[in-house]
Amino acid sequence: MISFPNGTTVPSLGQGTWNMGDSPTIRGAEIDAIRTGVDLGLTVIDTAEMYGNGRSEELVGEAISGRRDDVFLVSKVLPSNASAKGTVEACHASLRRLGTDRLDLYLLHWRGRHPLEETVAAFEALVADGSIRAWGVSNLDTSDLQQLPPGCQTDQVLYNLSRRGPEFDLLPWTTSVGMPVMAYSPVEQGRLLDEPALADIARELGATPAQVALAWSMRNGSVLAIPKASTAQHVRENAAARDLHLSAADLKRLDDAFPPPVRSVPLEML
Repeated sequence: MISFPNGTTVPSLGQGTWNMGDSPTIRGAEIDAIRTGVDLGLTVIDTAEMYGNGRSEELVGEAISGRRDDVFLVSKVLPSNASAKGTVEACHASLRRLGTDRLDLYLLHWRGRHPLEETVAAFEALVADGSIRAWGVSNLDTSDLQQLPPGCQTDQVLYNLSRRGPEFDLLPWTTSVGMPVMAYSPVEQGRLLDEPALADIARELGATPAQVALAWSMRNGSVLAIPKASTAQHVRENAAARDLHLSAADLKRLDDAFPPPVRSVPLEML
């Protein structure tokens, strides 16, 4: 389980929805995937107004219809909309597409031209009126996080075996203040799956490379991984990663294949 600064706890494995909702021909399978994930306890569902210009939110809304209280719902405001007025309007538009009256967590998608304090003030107003329960950020580096007032619950960043930059300074800082990180693209959109080190360890453990990559991302108890899965079978595979144990020897082999950072590097984005 993952604990946010406000005391809310959620599973350490959730569901991402980037690039979902764009194709009518697979819409039914995508809805089934999300619902299967909720059935399996992957109750954190992450989306954004940017994904498909709202189509991802509409898909999620259909998938969770009648089950809103079973999920922890996360969405994001685009930086271009993150003014005092624009943030509120964007949030209400997201709520309409999602078919709900509140978000559990609302994030700034990345830093843009609007001052952080203006966006945060809008977030706090949304908390006050019940539209959101909490707020956080995405794609903000350590120096940006240090500018935020109390109240930020998470930073959603690109983090996986091939993108370990956050381990040098961002993850130590968020851990020091009790703030978990949400890891998007934890298998690098599938590009990690052919890596020999992952394949070897997966074979030895009777697992898949994706399961090893997900288990690695969740190894320290301070990272919430949100892989995307467009089919129920893929969701089941992801869910099984929760039961996979990586030994110290396994972790050492992964460190050798994917070395941790030795200096600060700019935060990467996809």
